[in-house]
Amino acid sequence: MEDIIESALILGIRDYMLKCGFVRCHLGLSGGIDSALVAYLAVQAAGKENVACFSMPSRFSSQGSKDDAAQLAAHLGCRYETLPIEPVFAGILETLAPVFEDRPFDIAEENLQARIRGTLLMAYANKFNSMLLATGNKSELAMGYCTLYGDMNGALAPIGDLFKTEVFALCRRINERSDGVIPEAVLTKPPSAELRLNQTDQDSLPPYEELDAILKLYLYENLDAGEIAERGFDRTLARQIVKSAAKAEFKRRQAPPVLKVSQKAFGMGRRMPIARNFCEVN
Repeated sequence: MEDIIESALILGIRDYMLKCGFVRCHLGLSGGIDSALVAYLAVQAAGKENVACFSMPSRFSSQGSKDDAAQLAAHLGCRYETLPIEPVFAGILETLAPVFEDRPFDIAEENLQARIRGTLLMAYANKFNSMLLATGNKSELAMGYCTLYGDMNGALAPIGDLFKTEVFALCRRINERSDGVIPEAVLTKPPSAELRLNQTDQDSLPPYEELDAILKLYLYENLDAGEIAERGFDRTLARQIVKSAAKAEFKRRQAPPVLKVSQKAFGMGRRMPIARNFCEVN
C-alpha cells in the first residue's frame, strides 16, 4: 500500500507543477520526518536539479536536526542552503518589545519563527518562479498544529492527506527500498517543531498512534466523541480531539490544496461537522 501511495504522491506533485507552469520547487527542510518525506517526493517528481531545500535554524534548532537535514539533502543530491533566522527573529522581538509589555515567551514568539521562515520561502518562490511545497501532514491540519502564514505557506501540500503514523510508515518503506536515504535519526527522534526549548509534539498533542486512530473514526466514520469512546477510547481525550479538530477549520480554509490519497481529504469543498460535534463536546 505504501508503494501505491508514494507513486500517487510523486505523480500528483509532477502533474500539479506541470499544470501550474512550474519546473522548479522548494521547501523548508527542518530535519524532521515530514519535510524529509516531502523533499524525497519532490526529488522523485521534479528531479534533483530542480529541487532546493532550505534549512532555517533558530536559537531552538538542535544540532542533530541541522545535521539530519544536511545529510538528507546530500543523499538526495538536491540544492541545500542554510538561512539562519536568528537575526530577523531578534530584530522583530526588539520591535515588538514595547507592545509585548514584558509578557512571557509563548505561542506568539513560537509562531513568529514559523512566519519568518514562510516569508523567506515565499521570497525565493517569487524570485525564481519556484513552487513552494508545504510540509504539513493530516494530523497537524486536523488539530490546527500549524501556523497560518508560516509553515502553512505553499502552493501544494503533498502529504496533507497522510496522518503522521502514515508518514512514518511510508518513510520506513522508502528506506527499505533505497538503502536508508532518509537518515535513521529522522525516524527515531521524538517529533518536534523546535520553536521553544526542549519542545516535542507530545507537549501539545496525544501520542500519534492514539490521535490518528481517533481522528480516523471522527473524519472517516463521522463519529462523535461519545461514539468514539464506545470504541474503547478515553472519553475526555476523544472530546478534546474532536473539539480541537472542529475549531481548527478556520486554518484549513486557508491551507494549500492537498493531494488526495484517502477516502476523505481536507479541502475540495469538505467541511468539518462542526455543529454536531460542538453540541457533543460543550
